[in-house]
Amino acid sequence: MKNLCTLLLLTLALTINAQRSFEGKATYMSKTTVDMSSWGGNRQLSEAQKKQIAARMKSMLEKTYILEFNQTESLFKEDEKLESPGNSGRGFRFGGFGGAGTTYKNTKDKVALEATEFFGKNFLVSDEMETPKWEMSTETKKIGNYTCYKATMMKDVDPLDMTNMRRRNRSNDNKEETKKDSTKTTKISDELEVPKQILVTAWYTPQIPVTNGPAEYWGLPGLILEVNAGRTTMLCTELVLNPTDEIKIEAPTKGEKITRKKYTKTVTQKMEEMRNSWRGNRRGRRF
Repeated sequence: MKNLCTLLLLTLALTINAQRSFEGKATYMSKTTVDMSSWGGNRQLSEAQKKQIAARMKSMLEKTYILEFNQTESLFKEDEKLESPGNSGRGFRFGGFGGAGTTYKNTKDKVALEATEFFGKNFLVSDEMETPKWEMSTETKKIGNYTCYKATMMKDVDPLDMTNMRRRNRSNDNKEETKKDSTKTTKISDELEVPKQILVTAWYTPQIPVTNGPAEYWGLPGLILEVNAGRTTMLCTELVLNPTDEIKIEAPTKGEKITRKKYTKTVTQKMEEMRNSWRGNRRGRRF
């Protein structure tokens, strides 16, 4: 009887384990650099001013994210334990990797959702998941104990991603017009532009057989452990596979359902309204 009970318990354990898909939890450190030469409009910032601005922006430019995944789904969000009080970063997407919301991906059904908040209102933003056009390479490197392979692609830049802003190229501007307006105060917003595309470099490992990765990145034959996109780098610093406690991944449902295109338009319009309001309330100071 004792042997029978032991056999039943062993069979039950094996059945439960078989029903659980391959899953894990990855921690990513994100760091973004900003071109300080783009700041200040037609004013030259001193090195001390640049350092002061960089120090204030550090909490927005250096973050920790958690990716929970199984063979077909994932949840990606900022590590709440490390988030500074009063500095949630909500509103618009300052960083290039999903902002302060929660990003859900289903690589089987090609469904992507982002639960985010903008000016106190919750949105559920839907994205079309087109298979990324990665260019595979035989180049390899080690990340921790994993052998990773390199892949690259060109990616359209999110209009709400401010980290890729750069000083506008004025080389083709009319010289006479420039001379005529030389005494005019330059607005910072007129001096900056966002590139249409950036180069993305990913490092993935076939040793972890899931076609997933941080933020919106996926589509490679293995988990992406590092991504370099524009001025942002995300590196996996901790990885736990098949943890004792089962990982439950559920698609977010809270918020007004809206497409990415419509959400971008809504946020852009609101930011423009705010800029115009600031300009009206602060005479003599340009934005």
